[in-house]
Amino acid sequence: RPACAMDWQVLTRELSLYLENQVRVGLFGSGVGLSLVLGFGVAYACYYLSSIAKKPQLVASNDHFCRFLEEYCPVVTETYYPTIWCWEGRVQTLLRPFITSRPQVQYRNELIKTADGGQISLDWFDNNGSLYYPDASTRPTVLLLPGLTGTSKESYILHMIHQSETLGYRCVVFNNRGIAGEDLLTPRTYCAANTEDLETVIHHVHSLHPSAPFMAAGVSMGGMLLLNYLGKTGRDTPLMAAAIFSAGWNVFESVESLEKPLNWLLFNYYLTTCLQSSISRHRQMLEDLFDMDLVMKARTVREFDKRFTSVMFGYRTIDDYYEDASPCRKLKSVGIPVLCLNSVDDVFSPGHAIPVEAAKQNANVALVLTSCGGHIGFLEGIWPRKCTYMDRVFKQFVQAVFEHGNQIFSM
Repeated sequence: RPACAMDWQVLTRELSLYLENQVRVGLFGSGVGLSLVLGFGVAYACYYLSSIAKKPQLVASNDHFCRFLEEYCPVVTETYYPTIWCWEGRVQTLLRPFITSRPQVQYRNELIKTADGGQISLDWFDNNGSLYYPDASTRPTVLLLPGLTGTSKESYILHMIHQSETLGYRCVVFNNRGIAGEDLLTPRTYCAANTEDLETVIHHVHSLHPSAPFMAAGVSMGGMLLLNYLGKTGRDTPLMAAAIFSAGWNVFESVESLEKPLNWLLFNYYLTTCLQSSISRHRQMLEDLFDMDLVMKARTVREFDKRFTSVMFGYRTIDDYYEDASPCRKLKSVGIPVLCLNSVDDVFSPGHAIPVEAAKQNANVALVLTSCGGHIGFLEGIWPRKCTYMDRVFKQFVQAVFEHGNQIFSM
């Protein structure tokens, strides 16, 4: 049983302690108030255990892959107990950046050149103190891809590195162009559909450590980019496997969900301002090619993409860009083992848009679908500061691939 999971006994004990320490009959003048609180607490606990805490749905057509996950990544078959006081998807999404801790990570930065004259910032966690893999040439390496405007400083990236450190692995974070403090040398940023920069990074990292086992993990847009790369390359990649978290599978459905009034208020407008902020520092480099005043007036991600992203990468229409950026259309071509975690209550990637049937057609793909968790949320435990369900899936799957990968590569 996972350390941060809760069962009925834990819930009732927590409730009893709370009532004993915090609630006094005198506060209500009679025992009626206490009875109401107790009754509500029991009813809420029953609702939580019957409707909220559930085992994830594991979608995989390959029985061999399923058995591999059940044995070496058992977290995907165990009941996920979301934090009892914030299990709803939007709440989890909003609170995670503020609640989760930020492990200390010392990076080594490297700037690499691209074919078009640009540069990419890589942040390395070499883990030279690794006890399990003291030889750097064969130390397993995990390439991490943050979300849309994320960098190596995101809390979820820091937690992935912390998990990898305990296992003895090396990590390298791929920061998209122009968002990690480095200058843009050419008038080009990034998007979910164009995989050229990712290909450059993968081949660079592999060339530095050709004998080291190598896999990648992508979060949100980083996961979309990684899936689009894998759909393009098939088996022709130095990556052994990949883990994908909270990817937006169908961009049309994602932007439509984010444009609903409440979601626009909570997420869309803020995300748009983050995108605008990420390019405003490079305005001088970009203003000859774009109407930057118009770009800065965008109030939705769709407007930003229509005025900036789709234009930058040469798409005739925004629909052409969104079609090309949607990983669901390339899933059938993925040629290495991939584990994808999504919550069906993620407003960034609605449950109905997750390509369950397409996943069943590819023996390399496994989907893990939780009923709660939001977007990069997956909080669990009473006070979810450290370990999330997503962290545990990452740790177990990465370890399974590096330590027992030969058992799935015979699929």
